[in-house]
Amino acid sequence: MYLLLVEDDLGLGQALHKLLLRHYRVHWVRSLASARRHFDAAEYDAMLLDLGLPDGDGVDWLRTLRAEGCLMPVLIISARDQLDDRVKGLDTGADDYLVKPFEPDELLARIRVLLRRQSGVAQPRITSGALSFATESRQFYLSDEAVNFSPKEHQILAVLIQAGGKPVSRERLTQQLYGLGDAADSNTLEVHIHALRKVLGKDRIETLRGFGYRLVAR
Repeated sequence: MYLLLVEDDLGLGQALHKLLLRHYRVHWVRSLASARRHFDAAEYDAMLLDLGLPDGDGVDWLRTLRAEGCLMPVLIISARDQLDDRVKGLDTGADDYLVKPFEPDELLARIRVLLRRQSGVAQPRITSGALSFATESRQFYLSDEAVNFSPKEHQILAVLIQAGGKPVSRERLTQQLYGLGDAADSNTLEVHIHALRKVLGKDRIETLRGFGYRLVAR
């Protein structure tokens, strides 16, 4: 799972980043501008969002994301502890609201709830051109014909198609295959991508140099 942590406080951000890295892949940013750039460039499973940021209010960005149809789970983490603040955050589109300071175990528990809830509302079928993915059966179809891949190729393609056309980093794909802290040969991912291209067509998976890959709808 890949989390976006938006927290401008250096000490708290470092502590949260260290805590979350024990369980998830995490990208930590300290401003709204940086959060927007990273959100547009990658696919995250959930976001932890502070409100009082140096270049704006997180709740305003959250309102924009929801208006654009973004369904990514969002947990607000804020020192604003008044009832009106909590109600505003939830009404704007946050899935949960946690007041600082908080216990690490409670934060982790709330993240687990968000991710479980998100997995329960997945689309029944995700489509990218002639390729589709039935989320319940985990079956791929190419031009409505069932197509099977090796387990690791299946994992890679599932991440790419669920990204909805957004770029996916090599780091995230490698984590999906081997988990955090497990090393893989530098050519392993390329071998699996090559095998997928042989079935889908060489232009269906775009290489983004220095970052990763993107599934192209054709």
